[in-house]
This record gives sequence, structure tokens and C-alpha cells, in this order.
Amino acid sequence: MHVRIALWLDTMLMALGTIRVNKMRSALTVLGIVIGIMSIVGMTAILNGFSDSFEAMINTIGPNTIFVQRFGLASFGSGKDFKELIKRPNLNLFDVEAIEQEATTLQIVDVQLGGGGPGRNVMERVFFKNQRSKRIPVVGTGEKFARVSFLTMQYGRFYNDSEVQHRRNIVVLGQGPYSALFPNTDPIGKLVRIGKEQFTVVGVFEKRPGLGGLSTGEDDFAAVPYTTYQKVWGLDARRPKKSDFLNVSIIAVPKEGVTRDEAIREVRTIMRIRHGLKLNQEDDFDVATQDVFKKFFDQVTKYIYLGLVVISSIALMVGGIGVMAIMTISVTERTREIGVRKALGARRREILWQFLLEAVVLTGVGGLIGILVGIAIAYAAGALTGLPTSLNWKPFAIGMGFSSAVGIIFGMVPAMRASRLDPIEALRYE
Repeated sequence: MHVRIALWLDTMLMALGTIRVNKMRSALTVLGIVIGIMSIVGMTAILNGFSDSFEAMINTIGPNTIFVQRFGLASFGSGKDFKELIKRPNLNLFDVEAIEQEATTLQIVDVQLGGGGPGRNVMERVFFKNQRSKRIPVVGTGEKFARVSFLTMQYGRFYNDSEVQHRRNIVVLGQGPYSALFPNTDPIGKLVRIGKEQFTVVGVFEKRPGLGGLSTGEDDFAAVPYTTYQKVWGLDARRPKKSDFLNVSIIAVPKEGVTRDEAIREVRTIMRIRHGLKLNQEDDFDVATQDVFKKFFDQVTKYIYLGLVVISSIALMVGGIGVMAIMTISVTERTREIGVRKALGARRREILWQFLLEAVVLTGVGGLIGILVGIAIAYAAGALTGLPTSLNWKPFAIGMGFSSAVGIIFGMVPAMRASRLDPIEALRYE
């Protein structure tokens, strides 16, 4: 056992010595390996950072929050035909009331009109004196919206049931319009203009975490009572026409002690009865949770990873061909050395392992350099652009695994050629 370990160490030292003697040739040989591994590690660190920040962003809506929509990511993610989806009936306020009154598993139920996504949405600028925001979604909600969406207030308060019922012209601003309109001013009680109407600011939401720590528009919105929303923009959410294509979302949170699946089953049952669906008919609405968003994001990142591996594999392939060419030249240059070793009793297996290990060490060094450079580039990109980075053991394992595999695959042919050399012919080689 000790003799075998000593032989392995001797072979590895011999391989490192060969690399040290031919520094420039070795560096050029592993350049493709370095680029390939660097790409994998650097991009993986950034993608992991985005995944972590996305999870943090999604977690802010609550792990058990349930969304009922006409259609959304759940339908698109399952590949359903858009032409069929637009035939679905609009959700309406009677659906909200039915779920609120009949569901026994839900603690909070609220409605959101507009706000982006498929359907008719209100996009307006908010004006205050000489300041104006960019065009942002205006959403109409009930008094429980902040609680059901797990939104906290930075200033002021959220509107109450009385203000919703009396269709008050009041607004709660997200961080986007607040920062644009009131950089150095207390916004509470100020009059702003949205569209053609005046609204009184009663509150400002706290900033929400964005994807990758970047501003992705998650705070660019304003919330008004849904009754006011219908009055100002002329939208009827109680009996919307199918042609209105009104964007109505129902948001609910299960009671404590009730599982999310139990609550979803009850919501689906209520909605199917309201829509008169038979047992063999599919739902004509979507019921989604944060898992849908995570699944969609995972699908996107999976394809990005796949593209990254394909692109990096090209660089690794080029590097592998370089390794095979250099190792073939090395075998030719060291033919007499191989003949001497065989004459002194070296077996074919030992010669094979010597050159194969040399190729693996060569690509392993390239892989290690690629990992270090990839880490440096990822953190440099994060420092310069604010992109998040997150490292775990997987990129290192993938990097070293890929580089070692390239060494084994592309070093095998030269190694086998070296092991099959006739010792007498090798000794005669000039």
C-alpha cells in the first residue's frame, strides 16, 4: 500500500515537474479549460445570488398566501394555449364575497384590481406640484390588502373599511412614487393628482426586497380603495363584461392551524360551484401560491444553466483538444525516456498512468485557476454593479469534475500510445 502511494506521489511530482519546465506551453494548453471553468463558476455564483434574492423577495408575500386569478403563471407555466385562456370568464367582486363568506379555512380575504399581469390595468403618473413619477400601476384594493400581502407601512397608515365603502379619494404610495415626489417632504396629508383626480396621501409602504438587490419595479405602484378605483376609472368589477378583460385577483391567507392545501381545495370548490363547472371540466381560473413563482423562476434558471454549460463545454472542448495535441507531442519528445523506463522494468500500466495523470494534473491546474478567476470576476461584478453573488460547494465540484474529466478523456489516447511503445524501438528513437 505504501509503495503504491509512493509511486502515485512520484508520478504526480513528475507531472508537475513537466508542467513547470514547459510553463508557456502548459499555460496556452489550459487556456480553454480556464475560460470554460471560469464561466461556469462566475455565472453560477451570480445565478445563485439571484436565486437567493428571488426567494427572499417571494417569501415577503408569505409562504401560505393564495392567489386566485383568471389566469397567470400557473397556466402559462403548464403550456396552456392563450387563445383558450382568454375565453375564461372574468373574476368579479361576487367571487370575492363568496369566498369570504363561505370559506371556513381562510383568515383574511381581499381583492386587487389591476396591478400588472394579464388583463386591463390602470397605468398613470402621479403628480405633486412640479414633481411627477413615471407611469406606474394603480391598484384598487380592500382594507385588508396590506395584511394579506404582508406589506408594512413606513409612514402613515392604510385605509379602513369606512373609507373603502365611501369611495374616498385616498392613496397609499409605494417607495417608487414616494421617492420621486417627496424626497425631502412629509407626504402624509398631501394632495397628489393621479390621472384627472386629486388624492390625499395617507400612507407610504416600506421598501420591498427586489430581485438581485436591484430595483425591478416592485415598489412602483400606488394603492387606492377598489371602490374609488371603479368610480374614477369607470370599471365595473361586480359585473365585468368578458370584453372588459378586467384584471381581478383574489388574495387569501389560511387560518392558523389550517394547511395551505386544505384552504386551496376549499377555494377551488367554491369557485367551481360559482362557475357551474362539471366534474370532468377543468378549472376556468388559476389558484396559485409562491411555489408557482418559484417553479417558474427555477425553469428559467434551468435553461440559463443549460446554455451556460453548452457554451462552457465549447471552451472545454477546445482546451481538451489542446491537451491531447500537447500530450501527443510530449509522448513523441519523451520516446527515449519511455524506452529507458520500460527497459528498467516499468510496466505498460505505469506508463499509461504517468501520462494520464500528467494530463489530469494539467487540466486540474487549469480548473483551479478557472475557479479562482471565476470567483474574482463574480465578486468584482457584484461590487461594480450591485449584482448579488452566492457561492456554495457545487461550482467548485463541477469545475474540478469537468476539468479532471477533460484530462482523462483527452489524455487517454496519448497515454495509451505511450504505454504501447516497443522498448527497443523507443531506445533507438533519436
